[in-house]
Amino acid sequence: MFQKLVNHNDDLRRLVEKGYAVSFDEGYLVIRDIPYLGAQRQPLTGAIVAKLEFTDREKVRQDNHQIFFAGFSPCGLDGRPIPNLGDQPANIPLGSRFADVVVERSFSNKPSKTGKFADFFEKIESYVAIISGPAMELHGATPYTFRTCEESPADSVFKFHDTMTSRAEIADLTAKLKDDVLAVIGLGGTGAYLLDLLVKIPAREIRIFDFDPYHVHNAFRSPGRLDEAELGKPKAEIYEARYANFRSGIEAKIKFIDATCVEDLDGVTFAFVCVDKGSSRAGIFDLLLRKSIPFIDVGLGLNRKHGSLGGMLRVTHYSKERGATMRDMKLAELNDAPDDLYRTNIQIGELNALNACLAAIRFKQLRGFYNEELPIEHLLFNIGDLSIIGESAMGDENGTEAG
Repeated sequence: MFQKLVNHNDDLRRLVEKGYAVSFDEGYLVIRDIPYLGAQRQPLTGAIVAKLEFTDREKVRQDNHQIFFAGFSPCGLDGRPIPNLGDQPANIPLGSRFADVVVERSFSNKPSKTGKFADFFEKIESYVAIISGPAMELHGATPYTFRTCEESPADSVFKFHDTMTSRAEIADLTAKLKDDVLAVIGLGGTGAYLLDLLVKIPAREIRIFDFDPYHVHNAFRSPGRLDEAELGKPKAEIYEARYANFRSGIEAKIKFIDATCVEDLDGVTFAFVCVDKGSSRAGIFDLLLRKSIPFIDVGLGLNRKHGSLGGMLRVTHYSKERGATMRDMKLAELNDAPDDLYRTNIQIGELNALNACLAAIRFKQLRGFYNEELPIEHLLFNIGDLSIIGESAMGDENGTEAG
């Protein structure tokens, strides 16, 4: 990333050429070796951190006029905090390569004439003059160390930079999703929407399984475009190709998963079961439970009464510890229902999308990305009154009205 950004952004190149210790951490510009004065006028060294906003794969621009600072409040020659810095406490979690850069402050100082910095070079030069000026005058310190801080090759699965994570300052939470090897079994309506959500998290690998071809009705209840050339081709192949330019780590297999597919799920850390036949679900459950793979099963039960559709959406979590117990509770259909309205391919994309969203949210709760007040194992959404009921492992039942 270092060389690409420096080669394609003149302002970043000028920072390196002037001697700043420049490095990059996904959506951040990090400049170490920034001298400043402490309250006793002693020389200290900190680091400047600024958000990068990518406009394409190599070009960046400023997020705003603010910066973050790893260090204490910088002081002037009088030993008092430098005024007009908008000095506030702050915390930015950076990657493991930046353990020495602990952000403690944020500064906000606009240029008086224009109110906006022209580029990163002007921005950094302005802040360094304010922060480092006293230390440079008193101790002869310099921020121009020409130190090389190039990072090792990034291990990101994304082919574009995840700038929103840095802008939202949740890199530490996103890191909780990095090491998973996920399996999505079934790429019908709900499975397709779920895959569209999962490819945006930094999971190391996503394996997708489906044997069926892609038909017109699939386009009405799945995300993305319809390309006539895709019709009749395997769904697994199509969805792998759709996301190939966005990220790596997607592996498609054109096959039905049943209890015999032991090797296909080797190394999987979590699975999502998105099939609409009870008999298929039963074989998949057998395999996942035997391999001690935790999983979420989704379901849609629909009926037509009084001229409209009603029914339930279901999200059920089968943990390593309680998976067999949950199966014995028969919360999911393990036999084929001949009168299942859902399997007639009616166009209910919004229900598929909602079912997928609930499953993705529950998975992120399990990984600590989202807050979890109760360990919900079984969640039902009633279409008729838009109510959600969740049952936890502790036997608690929590009902919420969705207005």
